[in-house]
Amino acid sequence: MVKQLSQLRVKIFADGADRAGMLEMAARPYIAGLTTNPTLMRKAGVSDYRAFAKDVLAAIRDKPISFEVFSDDFAQMERQAHEIASWGANVYVKIPVTNCKAESCCNLIKRLTKSGVKLNITAVLTLGQVRDVSAALGDAVASFISVFAGRMADTGRDPVPVMAAAVELMRPFPNQELIWASPRELLNIFQADAIGCHVITVTHDVLKKLDLIGKDLSVYSLETVKMFHDDAKHAGYVI
Repeated sequence: MVKQLSQLRVKIFADGADRAGMLEMAARPYIAGLTTNPTLMRKAGVSDYRAFAKDVLAAIRDKPISFEVFSDDFAQMERQAHEIASWGANVYVKIPVTNCKAESCCNLIKRLTKSGVKLNITAVLTLGQVRDVSAALGDAVASFISVFAGRMADTGRDPVPVMAAAVELMRPFPNQELIWASPRELLNIFQADAIGCHVITVTHDVLKKLDLIGKDLSVYSLETVKMFHDDAKHAGYVI
């Protein structure tokens, strides 16, 4: 029997950068938080980073939202992180696990957590990175570690055992939460829930499929048959 949405322990965060879509998702009770990143913001046509973020935060005050630094210089990352954190009490600052030179951000993470900045460490893909980041974060402030399970799966690797191991690595730190990032399908929500992952970030395209949870497969099969038939009919195909 497939679990219903209300039975899941994993928290669902909406991932996107469209203002209207973010507000729509934030209004839904099953959405526990939101995340975005510079790539999503660019695709959505955002031109003024600060203005966009403050506009969204003026409307969404009661759920955590992550905004990312975009400098590749550690000093500038730190400056940006403090400014982003100042935009709202519900803000988490996304810091990449390394800069573009593959230099670890762990020392920066330590400085920021020491000053009370809530962080979301992003672009994590290995257990070694999880171990290092978790140790750097400690347990002084609430934080997230975003492991890109979807990108891991894109390489032909099964992310489930890696994510399960990450849960165990982070267990000594109750203020740290593991995010299953970049999911590719609705099934990932149930996989994340089964291993005790705390959060999964879900794009709007995947969220649209939530109504399919538990759908009768015989009914779904018939609907698929009718779809193929109707599309062929409307296209006017003949043989």
